[in-house]
Amino acid sequence: MYRVREGELEVFIAHPGGPWFPNRDTDVWTIPKGELEAGEDLLAAAIREFQEEVGITPAGPYHELGSIRQKGGKTVHAWAFAGDHPEDQPVKSNRVDIEWPPGSGKWGSWPEIDRAGFFSVTAARVKLKQSQHPLLDRLVQTVRGIA
Repeated sequence: MYRVREGELEVFIAHPGGPWFPNRDTDVWTIPKGELEAGEDLLAAAIREFQEEVGITPAGPYHELGSIRQKGGKTVHAWAFAGDHPEDQPVKSNRVDIEWPPGSGKWGSWPEIDRAGFFSVTAARVKLKQSQHPLLDRLVQTVRGIA
């Protein structure tokens, strides 16, 4: 999701919940995304996952940004859409059960996304996983083509 505010492009990104990065703010944020279900259309999955992860229902038109491969090997297909979300309204994420610490037999439940918001492209480059930067670059080019 993106918006243009006072002439500046802003992108909506999310900080992962769970026990891994509670105090880390750089190179860990992500676009809301998730797993493809068997037989599911890529765009339909993107829309579903966005809603599950941040509690916002996306609305098109959608602009395909292509795909990237993350460090861990996961391929991410992305679309952009113009939208907004009040800054003072927290996101509503689904929860995930995680064994923590690994191998301990102790399980906890965490929100998949613990916070999200709009950031300038410059700020998003610092926060966003480096492997997702090409998607940010494609978004900038796409919005230029729309304007």
